[in-house]
Amino acid sequence: MLTTLAVENNRSLRKLREPVVRLRDEAGGWGMVPRPMKPYDSMLSELADPQRAPDPLALRERIRSWRFYDHLRTGAAAPARTPQIGTRTLALAHDGADVTAALRTVIEIDDAGALAETVDHAFPGSRVEIVNRDGRFELLLHQPTLSRPLAAPELSDGTPRYLLLVAAQLSPRPLRLLNEPETSLHPDLLAPLGRLIARAAEDAQLVVVSHSDELIGVVDEYADDGTMIELLEQEGVTTVAGQESADEPLWYRPDR
Repeated sequence: MLTTLAVENNRSLRKLREPVVRLRDEAGGWGMVPRPMKPYDSMLSELADPQRAPDPLALRERIRSWRFYDHLRTGAAAPARTPQIGTRTLALAHDGADVTAALRTVIEIDDAGALAETVDHAFPGSRVEIVNRDGRFELLLHQPTLSRPLAAPELSDGTPRYLLLVAAQLSPRPLRLLNEPETSLHPDLLAPLGRLIARAAEDAQLVVVSHSDELIGVVDEYADDGTMIELLEQEGVTTVAGQESADEPLWYRPDR
């Protein structure tokens, strides 16, 4: 059933200042929701009914599956540097706290080859190991020039940040948004990161915001399909490069 939503102010309830919600079914008929909604309520939370309003429910679950990565913590006290409870993790947390569980999940879903490849691209000859110590996962980085692996607290800030981005891109979620992933990364890691993003885009939808021409160039080179939008800022106004005034979207409030 195709269900569309409309919210309107009912005159009989105007004194209560509460909006009334109507649902329209596939036959074009309208039915009033028996209870009013507060002005601060969301239809995605209040009207996600599998019977009467299945579309808002599907949309809500789709939005819940999105992951936004713009504050991955890598400082000395970051949770990503300490052992964490091991559990199946299909999407990295927004702050990267469960990176060890996310990487272990990637390995167990038969994508260990992709993990090994992208780590080797960034740190030639190195490999990541996730160790289970009494139910807590610990991250170790094996490097060919060292006789013992380095634990997460011993890594420089750029290394765990790259591994966090690896976990974010290889996790099996449909949409991920990366905001300036090049931040705090060594320039040598931009090319491996760009190839990782291009590879992850083959199986998932990605939105990447970047100021790095090098990273953008690598992604553009290796990605088979994608949309590149360049934003320009002049005198405090942000515009899309190459867009004429006639190409701009028409912003207007639709009729209800």
